[in-house]
Amino acid sequence: MTAGAESLTPAPLTPASMRRSRDVPALVERARDGDPRAVARLVTLVEDADPLLPEVARALARHAGQAHVLGLTGSPGVGKSTLTNELVRVYRASGLRVGVLAVDPSSPFTGGAILGDRVRMQDHATDAGVYIRSMSSRGHLGGLSAATPQAVRVLEGAGCDIVIIETVGVGQAEVEVASLADTTLVLLAPGMGDAIQAVKAGILEVADVFVVNKADRDGADATVRDIQGMLGLGERGPGQWRPQVVRAVAARGEGVDDVVAAIAKHRAWLSEHGQLQVRREHRAGVEVEQIALGTLRARIGSLRHGTALPALAARVAAGELDPYAAAADLLAGLAQP
Repeated sequence: MTAGAESLTPAPLTPASMRRSRDVPALVERARDGDPRAVARLVTLVEDADPLLPEVARALARHAGQAHVLGLTGSPGVGKSTLTNELVRVYRASGLRVGVLAVDPSSPFTGGAILGDRVRMQDHATDAGVYIRSMSSRGHLGGLSAATPQAVRVLEGAGCDIVIIETVGVGQAEVEVASLADTTLVLLAPGMGDAIQAVKAGILEVADVFVVNKADRDGADATVRDIQGMLGLGERGPGQWRPQVVRAVAARGEGVDDVVAAIAKHRAWLSEHGQLQVRREHRAGVEVEQIALGTLRARIGSLRHGTALPALAARVAAGELDPYAAAADLLAGLAQP
């Protein structure tokens, strides 16, 4: 979770940004009233690590924990965007406000998101109760963007009841979403590798719900059996959650109600066993650590242009000082006002 955290370190305040700081409370209020432009502006501030980011975080803090955060992960081509589109449809039919953060691979030319998810979610483009944002991973590993945690806070602050995070789809590195989600869905499809691949990818441990999508294809029964067999090998004590295995054909809207029911069942279990608060406290801890490490990296980076770090490096290279002692000296210097 810490890779790329330096991008979240706010830049120094400038007179221009200090003048704009008066707009943050109004921006947050507009976002809570459902203004999509205000939400977009706040997410952009997050992605750009704007100097106003700490003020934005303060304004949003009291609205945290209001949304149920869903994480969708799985290999490319399993139907994550299609299922997301259908989940949005079902939740909107229940009158819930939905936010979607679709993390796309970075363009090798512009560094921006490919926007493929928006192409598949045109059904909700004019719905004021749905906010969809494609975010570039910008090289961040784990299938997410470094700005995702704060973007989730923005959508919670904007009054979303459900926030869906859809990962890049990079395969065996996509377990980071579990640290952000209340409920993690792992999608698999017949003909895209057997369920043993799920164990290799580490997703057996992070999945709360398995969705076997494209279940109308040959091999769907075998995929379900493989997953259930793998789950049967795990040791679970009394009261522990056993991941649900659900079939769906998202392209036709089939089985989506069963997916929603499995999500609701998991949320009820989280609340009943006190695990919802545990997960959210863990999520907050990871977020605080990420910001702190990003700030520390930025401060150490600034020392490269000074004399402290080069002097310590010279002493280590000359054998006068070991690297651990040098690191301790460097940290001691950072702790001084």
